[in-house]
Amino acid sequence: MSDLLLELYSEEIPPILQEDAKNNIAANFISFFEKHNFKKIVSETYSTPKRLIFYYSNLPINIKTEAKVLRGPKVGAPEQAIQGFIKSNNLDPKDIYEEEIDKGMFIFAKIQKKEIPVIEEIKKNIPNFLNGLQWRKKMRWSNFDLSWGRPLKSILCLFDKKIIPFNFFHLIGTNITYVDGPLEDKAVIIKDYSHFKKILHEKRITFDNAEREKLITKNILSFLKKNDCELEINSKLLKQVVNLVEDPIVLKGSFLKDFLKLPEELLILTMQHHQRYFPMRSINNHKLINNFIVVANKEDIKNKIIKGNERVLAARLADAKFFWEKNKSQNLVKQVSKLKGIIFYQGLGSLHDKTQRIRVLASFIADIVNCRKDDAEIAASICKADLVSDLVGEYPELQGVLGKYFAVEQGFSLEIANAISDHYLPVGPDDRVPKEKISIAVALADKIDNLVGFFGINEKPTSSKDPYALRRSALGILRILIENRISISLKELINNSKNSYLTQRVNMQNLKFTEEILSFISDRFKNLLKDHKIRPDVIESVLINSRADDYFSLFTKIKNLNKVLKTDEGENVIAVYKRCANILEQSKKDLKQELFGDPDAVLFKHNEENFLLEKINEIREHYTTPARLRTVEQTMGLLAGTKSFVDKFFDNVKVNDENEQIKKNRLELLFLLCKTFDSFADFSKFEV
Repeated sequence: MSDLLLELYSEEIPPILQEDAKNNIAANFISFFEKHNFKKIVSETYSTPKRLIFYYSNLPINIKTEAKVLRGPKVGAPEQAIQGFIKSNNLDPKDIYEEEIDKGMFIFAKIQKKEIPVIEEIKKNIPNFLNGLQWRKKMRWSNFDLSWGRPLKSILCLFDKKIIPFNFFHLIGTNITYVDGPLEDKAVIIKDYSHFKKILHEKRITFDNAEREKLITKNILSFLKKNDCELEINSKLLKQVVNLVEDPIVLKGSFLKDFLKLPEELLILTMQHHQRYFPMRSINNHKLINNFIVVANKEDIKNKIIKGNERVLAARLADAKFFWEKNKSQNLVKQVSKLKGIIFYQGLGSLHDKTQRIRVLASFIADIVNCRKDDAEIAASICKADLVSDLVGEYPELQGVLGKYFAVEQGFSLEIANAISDHYLPVGPDDRVPKEKISIAVALADKIDNLVGFFGINEKPTSSKDPYALRRSALGILRILIENRISISLKELINNSKNSYLTQRVNMQNLKFTEEILSFISDRFKNLLKDHKIRPDVIESVLINSRADDYFSLFTKIKNLNKVLKTDEGENVIAVYKRCANILEQSKKDLKQELFGDPDAVLFKHNEENFLLEKINEIREHYTTPARLRTVEQTMGLLAGTKSFVDKFFDNVKVNDENEQIKKNRLELLFLLCKTFDSFADFSKFEV
């Protein structure tokens, strides 16, 4: 069996472009192997800042093709079509012939059984794999026509130790790779994959991504342990750093203790996002210390690398400190008026208009969640005030978070300060939700304002686009209500928000936006239920005819119903319903009159009929109890309790009586039973 080694050597490619290129090229190779039915191929793909490496072993030497006849275009077709048929199938013009079939005279070609060397097919296809690469960002250099993530310098390509000399723009496949020399890259002739690995190893180039990650992680943990520190390593940052180095060297740097007075999130963002450093946290008090970990790409001779990184970080933190000192004393209430100069969205007013709408709705919600209205209104009024600060301008990722620190510095209560940062939550599906009541009121008001505004002006999400993150807003509303166990009418909140928009004379073009928003939220609710492993038939049974907009109550009902249906009691309820529904279905074919579920007790001939009606009325009486006082378990217990009555009814009563009036009355009784069951959930939707 044969093997293939391909290395694309370039100037340093950013991490995200590396991953994209590596995965796309590897996918092209896999498609090629599958097309030619190559089996049990062993593949290895790696990337470093300068190298994209692909190695495939267990390849056949030849590709065997079966004899076959190809049908081409119709005789008389344009010459371009005929030439396309010849070219796409690698035919010799002498091999084509004409033949008449049912549909007319066509051009055909006979392909003889043959064996094609794999090396020739690879030589022909690799340029296509590379040329079809879709870069997020690419560049051209010098006077070359090639566009690549970064300037591509050389291509190493070996098949069974033989060079595949394919052409790719100004480059050609060779047996040469490059390693760092003292002044410029040094060329090295490669014999095979084993030799390639040996050369890179000798030059301390770790080309295996997983190996680099393991080495970096081990050294970071070692530094943390030696310094009595702890850290939950940021996986996204670690992946970036792994793809920034070929010879990872982990170093420790420091910064002035005075910078520790800055907000912790500001320090972490500066180190992780801007500089790709790992912060260090004391194991004793769990606070950041004035040290950081940096991963370099070579040995640090005379501490030049670490000193350079310390200077860069010091400059960054000095800027952050300057803006912090400037902004923390700027009165948030006075900053609110500056929001008038920032447009929230064309047609929906300014950010100042938005905060006023949020204030009105948060005040309304405060009554429902039982928190102080004054505090909710203050928090809502200043929740966007930090957006005009210089610090948020420099660190937009910390909007809300910095507002919280500004509020604490200016003497606002911690609950109000927390509402400023937490009203953006949850940011993602796994993010936490606000738990304090003021935060809940402001967060709900902000998200409902988003939905009402954008749906009101017909800027709704499509199947593929959601530029204003309205799905996230809807899911956030549901999670806040469910995880905080809040029963509230969303329709009432939507109408309240609508009134605020109308008060500000916003032109709400979409007259049906209330129903559309509720439908939109209901769709997100179904997805959320599926994430909680709720059976689809249970979800449909409750929601199909439901007009309820109290999603916490709906969630509780569906979750508990899903649980009860797994018990013997649940199975009994479904068995009773299905038995009665099947008889009704069969009888309706012969019955000329419509059923209403209104049996006449005067026409009863058996005690079992009276007993069953009494049981049904007991359940209907139970439904008149306020929903908050009824549990799913109680209701399902009552429904399951009908089984013995139904069994006795069928044992002693003939439904299809010769007397049409009595027969219809008994069907009315069974119809009433099914209707009573369906008042709780549509049991016809349940799968047995």
